[in-house]
Amino acid sequence: YLAKQPALRAVLQDPSGCKRLTGLVEEQVRVCRRQVEAMDAVKRGAELAVEECQHQFHSRRWNCSTLQGLQVFGKVAIQGTRESAFIHAISAAGIAFAVTRACSRGELEKCGCDRKIRGVSPEGFQWSGCSDNLSYGIAFSQAFVDNPERSRGISSRALMNLHNNEAGRKALLAHMKVECKCHGMSGSCEVRTCWKVMPPFRKVGNVLKEKFEGATEVHPKRVGSRKLLVPKSSHFKPYTAHDLVYLLASPDFCDRDPRHGVFGTSGRHCNRTSPAMDGCELLCCGRGFHTAQAEVVERCSCKFRWCCSVKCKQCRQLVEVHSCH
Repeated sequence: YLAKQPALRAVLQDPSGCKRLTGLVEEQVRVCRRQVEAMDAVKRGAELAVEECQHQFHSRRWNCSTLQGLQVFGKVAIQGTRESAFIHAISAAGIAFAVTRACSRGELEKCGCDRKIRGVSPEGFQWSGCSDNLSYGIAFSQAFVDNPERSRGISSRALMNLHNNEAGRKALLAHMKVECKCHGMSGSCEVRTCWKVMPPFRKVGNVLKEKFEGATEVHPKRVGSRKLLVPKSSHFKPYTAHDLVYLLASPDFCDRDPRHGVFGTSGRHCNRTSPAMDGCELLCCGRGFHTAQAEVVERCSCKFRWCCSVKCKQCRQLVEVHSCH
């Protein structure tokens, strides 16, 4: 919902603004009131999650559609499928990422750089600079993103969503990088200072897409007084805290089914020569496709002119575009 909200700043100037934000549960409204300044970062994190989801799935039958107005991912997000697992993981990671970045940029009063990383490393460099305060971003994401699930008690769906939220944040944490700067005469690197930074969000998306492909189907099982999610088949590998889990098999997403939030693939562009999921045979679910001519305008015959510009012509050409029946 927040990804689709208009600018939050105007809404949140009103003391009752948090309550007016669509889709927040009561505890999220409380977090919003306590941390109004962080809500712009939360919105950026939600937008980042939507963009990354659409990038990762652009050539799949389910392409992370956001056509249902404010219901960003539609009903797919609440169905307990592996698509739902990815949505929860990428959303939790996106909010942790954006809040952490806001801390490092000095946009939030309650956090800044991670000052706990100090001293000399075993490799001999000096920890310094502004390390990304990911522990703050993760704690914020846990408080904000996990609350709707915690308010539902221990339903199987809540356990699934909480696990996948945490897997998304762990993908961020597991791929922190070290950046360094050399100091000394003529860049001799006599002294090296280093700090920790988050990976590009595209890297997180790539990791979670791999986890999506290898997600484990689970079912609830009572162990003593606790309810756990265990692999549905003894042949499935045990899952770890970094893996995605799901409760229900996915629909094929071929045909339009508004009741389940499925838009179908009719009208989608496909690649006639590809044997992969973006190919016309698979994407169109065997229904066939039609071909049309489209005019494409591209820059061509580019020349560098001294100094300092590039002059190009505009070339028009006809290309074939294939769309699913």
